[in-house]
Formats: sequence, C-alpha cells, structure tokens
Amino acid sequence: MKKTIVFLFLTIMALRLHAQELNCQINVMAPQIQNVDKKVFETLQQAIFEFMNNTKWTTDKFLNQERIECSVTITVNERVSNDEFKGSIQITSRRPIFNTSYYSPILNFNDDDFQFKYIEYQPLEFTENSSNPNLTAVLGFYAYIILGMDYDSFHLNGGAPFFAKAQALVNNMQNAREAGWRAFEGTRNRYWLAENLTNPVFKPFHEMFYQYHIKGLDVMSKKKDDGLSNITESLELLSDVYREKPGSLLLQTLFYAKADEIVNIFTGAYPDQKVRITNLLNEIDPANSTKYAKIMGN
Repeated sequence: MKKTIVFLFLTIMALRLHAQELNCQINVMAPQIQNVDKKVFETLQQAIFEFMNNTKWTTDKFLNQERIECSVTITVNERVSNDEFKGSIQITSRRPIFNTSYYSPILNFNDDDFQFKYIEYQPLEFTENSSNPNLTAVLGFYAYIILGMDYDSFHLNGGAPFFAKAQALVNNMQNAREAGWRAFEGTRNRYWLAENLTNPVFKPFHEMFYQYHIKGLDVMSKKKDDGLSNITESLELLSDVYREKPGSLLLQTLFYAKADEIVNIFTGAYPDQKVRITNLLNEIDPANSTKYAKIMGN
C-alpha cells in the first residue's frame, strides 16, 4: 500500500514538473446558427481545449501553478458549408503580480477574420514550420502571442522567439484562402499584430512592457512610490513609438487591455504624478481620454 501511495505521489509530481505552458479556458458560442446539431460546437470546444492545453509550445519546464492563465472565446456567426464556419475569436491572458492576489491583464485581442473548417472528432493537427489548416494555424498563432507577451513581461525581450514564430506562421499562411494573414486585408489582423511585435520601431514597447510589470507592478506591494515612478517612466517610453506609428495596432492592443488598470493604479497617486501621467496618456492614447480624466477626478 505504501509503495502504491509513493508511486502515485511521484507520478503526480512528474506531471506537475512537465505541465504544459497554458491554462487556457475555451468557450465556443453559436447563438445565431440554426439547423445545426449544437453538439458539434461542444466537441469543437473540447478539441480546442485539448489542443491549447496539451500541446508543448516551448522547451521550457513549467510547474502546474506557473501555467499562463488565458482564454479563447469563439463566436460562430455563419455556417459557410456543412463543415465550414465563420465568426470571431477573442484572446485574453493575464499574469500574477508578485506578492499579491492580483492578476494583471496582458492581452485582450479580438479577431473578426476567423473562418475555419471542422469535422467532428477529427484531431486538430499543427506543424510549426509549414502551412496548417486555418483553425490550428490561428490557434497556434495566438498561442505564440500569449507566450510572447507573458515572457516579455518577465524578461527584457523574452518574448522575441515566440513573436518570431508567430511571424513565421504568418509567412507560411500567405497563400491561405482565409482572411487575416495579409497586409492588404485590414489594419487589425494577424499580419499587423505580428509585424508590430517584430518591427524594430517598437523596441521601446518591449522595454516598456518589461519595466511596467517587473519594476512597476511587481514592486508596488512593498514600495508603492517606486512602483508608480517606474510605471510612469515605462509608459513615457511609448512617446517615440506613438510619434513614429501613431495609429499602430500594437498601441491600440496595449491600451485596450491596460487602460482601466492604469486608471486604477494612478487614482491613488500624488497630484503631480496624476498630472504627468494624464498628460502623457492623452498624448499617446487619445481614444481613451475620457477614462484618463478619472485619474484627475479622484
């Protein structure tokens, strides 16, 4: 009996030491689709869950509690054919903040160019260095983006290898018949997200993302003033990026995830800090100026 217990314990520990990278919640919705057995969307949801959480995306070892908290929400709006669908996919991820129970939003991205084929119970297959079916190509692309953003928040330029993988996926999908992979198809698609994340013009963005989290949020529980100063300085790094690429998808994506958090952070700041950060934010993110007005109102 004791040997059995020891064996089970060692097995559980081994599984934890080799846990996959993502702890990804999946939700597939099809509120507008009629005359389709809804069970197909349930099996699709389970298949995506297994694909995202059981695929080994890196060579790094993760403890079970270190897995990246993220979610994928797919809304199916149209049935194109018997086994082909069209809709949108929303990707979110978050990161724990040191010495607190708080999770900081890292990514919140909505992709409306999502068309895919799915045959019930057919395995989802993915090959890193070649073209893939659009379903797994899109999922693989966002897995790399999730990893890259998370690694960037812990290590300076730590996400670069994953952004390069996402860019390689874009290159491999240039001949895909589905939209979202090419520059001319829009300004808010996978092409431009990967392009921004690998473009040297956005080097200050990656510096900001690291400093904002490691030197800002992660120290605030013990040294609030230092954390606030470092967050302010990190965001100031974006001024040059904004002047060079004022309408960039990457800046829009950043503030879509972070604007509310930034408001909450600086609500309790000193008056001079409030003025400094509000002026900066109104310059580099004018779309959210109404939100930033709340900083000065508290």
